[in-house]
Amino acid sequence: MSVPLPRWLAHRGGGSLAPENTLAGIRLAARLGYRAVEFDVMLSGDGTPLLIHDETLERTTNGTGRVGETSDARLFSLDAGNGERLPRLSEAAALCRAYGLLANVEIKPSSGCEVPTAEVVARQCALLWQGAAVQPVLSSFSLAALEVARDLAPQIRRGVLWETPPADWPRDVERLRASSLHCSAARLSDEVLGEAQARGIPLLCYTVNAPDVAAGLFGRGVSALFTDRLDLFAAETGAYKALHLGG
Repeated sequence: MSVPLPRWLAHRGGGSLAPENTLAGIRLAARLGYRAVEFDVMLSGDGTPLLIHDETLERTTNGTGRVGETSDARLFSLDAGNGERLPRLSEAAALCRAYGLLANVEIKPSSGCEVPTAEVVARQCALLWQGAAVQPVLSSFSLAALEVARDLAPQIRRGVLWETPPADWPRDVERLRASSLHCSAARLSDEVLGEAQARGIPLLCYTVNAPDVAAGLFGRGVSALFTDRLDLFAAETGAYKALHLGG
């Protein structure tokens, strides 16, 4: 399936210009012209999918403890920065649909919870984006989570995440029927990029916060970039690139 993929994705919602993984961040990205946002989804102690990156609460909220061991009542009472609260996946999906944003939903399971997290996220994404003109992408560092997503929501595109793609990465991309490869910009080799281009697989790199680095990566043929510095690239966010994402 051929769909327009924005060249820029707002990392963790609003990058570093708003509290990460919050509705305020998604709104900021939309105001700055971004057409795609990335955010992380984990399960609460009650099994509710919510936006947060770390398994613990201390870095991004005024709470303490482990996300997967904390009740919804406690989690949704916390301050995630500037008075923002932790959003449910359903709230983020509704906002992305309202703005027409492509959502890169990263399945971010707590340790040992790869399968149950993927089951909940895949099923909810299928329902939350049912009939939407702009469908999400499910990505994860967990191959087990992506296997679940492939089986439970095959209609939703998948992106395989590695910091450094292993030598046999095409085998996993093919097995998972993934439509894109995501990796660290700092760890991208010419060999991986060349093979991705030869196979027609879009390659997305994180996290790029310097214009000269971004220009170099686009010059090498990288398809899209994740950034924390939404302000530096707002002038470019209207640029779309038609890519075959498969699936």
